[in-house]
Amino acid sequence: MSTPSFSRFNDADLVHELDRCFERDAADETDLIACIGEVDERKLYLPAGDSSMFAYCMRRYRRSEDVTYKRITVARKAREIPAILPLLADGRLHLCGISVMAKYLKPENAAELLAAAAHKTRKEIQCLIAERFPQPDAPTRLEPIHSTVPTLPQSHQLAPGRVPELQSAPIDSATPRARVAPLSKGKYLLQGTIPESLYEKLRYIQALDSHTARSEDLMAVLESCADARITELEKRRLGATSRPRPQASSSDPRYIPLAVRRAVWERDGGQCTFTSEDGHPCGSHKYLQFDHIIPRAHGGEATVENTRLRCRAHNQYEAERIFGAGFMEMKREAARAAAEERKTAAEERRARSEAERAEKHARAEAERAARQAQAEVEKDPDRSVVPWLRHLGCRLEEAREASAYCESLPPGTTVEDRIRAALRFLSTRRGLVKAERTAA
Repeated sequence: MSTPSFSRFNDADLVHELDRCFERDAADETDLIACIGEVDERKLYLPAGDSSMFAYCMRRYRRSEDVTYKRITVARKAREIPAILPLLADGRLHLCGISVMAKYLKPENAAELLAAAAHKTRKEIQCLIAERFPQPDAPTRLEPIHSTVPTLPQSHQLAPGRVPELQSAPIDSATPRARVAPLSKGKYLLQGTIPESLYEKLRYIQALDSHTARSEDLMAVLESCADARITELEKRRLGATSRPRPQASSSDPRYIPLAVRRAVWERDGGQCTFTSEDGHPCGSHKYLQFDHIIPRAHGGEATVENTRLRCRAHNQYEAERIFGAGFMEMKREAARAAAEERKTAAEERRARSEAERAEKHARAEAERAARQAQAEVEKDPDRSVVPWLRHLGCRLEEAREASAYCESLPPGTTVEDRIRAALRFLSTRRGLVKAERTAA
């Protein structure tokens, strides 16, 4: 099968083609689900030599375990509640969403529950289920884990009517991600693995706050940590404060005053304000940037009325729409080059600083050695040559041998003559050693 090429499509036609592909995919997925349900009902996997529909699909079609599990779950539920298939075919429901609801779908509540879940994401359906079928709060536990993690045994992944038992398998190189799932309205289950360093910090916080009953509740400790982090980030990003003060003007035309940031953030609800032509809002809460409605290059000012929140992707999209993709790519390349230059300059400054520190340390060591040598001379001015030889770079053993040689000199010999004699001794000795090594 050749790979299709869409380079000849214009933007509108390409989007239309994508819509058509999704519609065809939904119809094909519905046919596949219905077919899986019929084969499962007739148990045609048994004559094929497989003990379950899951084993049959995995052996014969080699698809993802997760997708195969969901398809069989939805196929079984669709045979019980046929209204699922039309909703899957026209895109009002999706595979993940139906698999989330499967446990709770009954003929008596199917119509109302399926209607409420239409056009919702998996996360939104999880919250819907948590509201309609609340679960008891999970107990707060903090315990060490060993070299195993719970996994689903493949042979029991699709046992109808019960939850598969967990068994242990060795941890692989990929660390399992933390999981957040709704339990009931307003309550979520948080499950994950924390390092020992975080465990010790939580224990330390509980110890510092042990005079309050709140410290015994681990969730309360985590919430207080989250509050402190939010306060810190809002102060850093928005200049949030209970006592705002007037700010001095900045010469940087790109600078947006903190008062403007706070007002824009509150007005836009901390989310991207981009809206498509058909009225769909972006609403992203991540990678937000403050964007000038009238660009600075066109005279726009950093006022509340001329500033809005945009996610990084839509900020770049708007800039490319106004200035052109080529121009913005050139600007981004220039910014990357400038950042690389700043990084190189910072590394050079760091290297110079380290070299200066090393030189300063060497000077300090030399001065210390000189002071020590002077102290030795003052202690025994007539006989001490060891510190002077050490200061000249001789090893301690050589200096001591030379000092022992100088003991044979007349008592009135000055320190300078002793040092000269010691150096002659060492020079002669080194020559003899070298000659012996050459002869050997």
